[in-house]
Amino acid sequence: MVEAVLFASSGPMTSRQIAERLPEGCDVTEALLALRDAYAARGVQLVRVGEGWAFRTAADLGFLMSREVTETRKLSRAAIETLAIIAYHQPVTRAEIEEIRGVSVSSGTVDLLIDLGWVKFGRRRMSPGRPVTLVVTQEFLDHFGLASEKDLPGIAELKAAGMLDNRPGLSPVAGERASEDDEDDAGPEPDAPDMFS
Repeated sequence: MVEAVLFASSGPMTSRQIAERLPEGCDVTEALLALRDAYAARGVQLVRVGEGWAFRTAADLGFLMSREVTETRKLSRAAIETLAIIAYHQPVTRAEIEEIRGVSVSSGTVDLLIDLGWVKFGRRRMSPGRPVTLVVTQEFLDHFGLASEKDLPGIAELKAAGMLDNRPGLSPVAGERASEDDEDDAGPEPDAPDMFS
């Protein structure tokens, strides 16, 4: 029954959501673990996605699906940086993102990430002004094949994948604060790393 529910679902389901569809007294956790073991050596595997569970193509067979994936648009450098800051520092406020990046964050950048379903509003901080925080979503974890935020790659892994280099970053002149509009006027952005495209 758990297998049928998960196959019919359009997205990951939590244990509680699965339990609501099953007869009372079913041990959902035991069934999920048994299914995960049963599918471990198959082309489709049961994986943990955030708080939920979903069937996904085995990682070593992902190349078979490459023809079906079409990239319609790449994220701008500002969007990639903003997404990375939210993922690694969540929950984080807009002011904190701007402090880390050294430039102001346009509302369009945050709106784009929210429209993609990768970022959502979190709880408000208990500080003056009660600023809202931003966090990544389960859709973000699912898109990048992460079980939780703890599975985000570290600096060494990002360097090994070629997404980071050892060159020192450029920062605004002391006392000045750049804006995203200035960045946009500087010319075309380099291609986004595949991780955030």
